[in-house]
Amino acid sequence: MDNLQPILLIEDDLVDVMTVKRGFKELGVLNKLVATENGEEALNYLSNPEDGLPCVILLDINMPKMNGHEFLGILNKHSVFKQIPVIMLTSSKEQQDVDTCFDQGISGYILKPVDYKQFLASIQVLSPFWALKG
Repeated sequence: MDNLQPILLIEDDLVDVMTVKRGFKELGVLNKLVATENGEEALNYLSNPEDGLPCVILLDINMPKMNGHEFLGILNKHSVFKQIPVIMLTSSKEQQDVDTCFDQGISGYILKPVDYKQFLASIQVLSPFWALKG
């Protein structure tokens, strides 16, 4: 399974990172999850991906140092990186954020629900992006 592309999670909230990890484990996701705390860390990872380029990026909007919109603006300037599907995984319900993200070429927008079962159902629809057990 070492040849599977990793999944890149860009999220500054440790509880949300743990929720994603738990959800992936429960769903049987085989891909390695690489977590970074902000857009700057994610760009550093993408510039030197020791595990290969990610099959998908899960991106929060509101983060310190470099937010999701700024990250997408930079990502889209690189021909290799802009081919990676980006799914917003955020608590922002602001229509302006949704519109801006889709204008920047994201593949999907998932609101982070408070309820774990809702979250699990939300990320389960993304299963074509990664490998699952069985």
